[in-house]
Amino acid sequence: MHERFSPADIRALRENHPGVTVLAHPECPPEVVAEADFAGSTADMSGYVERHKPARVVLMTECSMSDNVALQHPDVEFIRPCNLCPHMKRITLANIRTALEQNRHVVTVDPGIAGRARLAVERMLAV
Repeated sequence: MHERFSPADIRALRENHPGVTVLAHPECPPEVVAEADFAGSTADMSGYVERHKPARVVLMTECSMSDNVALQHPDVEFIRPCNLCPHMKRITLANIRTALEQNRHVVTVDPGIAGRARLAVERMLAV
């Protein structure tokens, strides 16, 4: 989904919405991240909006993620190019249940990476 954004999209947004602050998710192509004012996770983008209080902002990410950040900052104007992620909409409770019941979509992770990832998840759960 993030690969659908391009530097031309950002330039068009800047032209059509002068003064807009462009925030990009790091999963966007590198040239999109380079064109943005800031790149970070959804939480990082929300933190950026909280700290910098831009008058208008656009998030180069999946539109439901942008909607969540907009709810947290009602005083900021959010420009929404809205790129729906076709994969995010496939994640439903029924699909998760079926995947777990039928042991579908087995993911294997290198043990060195798994240890560090497990630590990160454990830290998040501790919060």
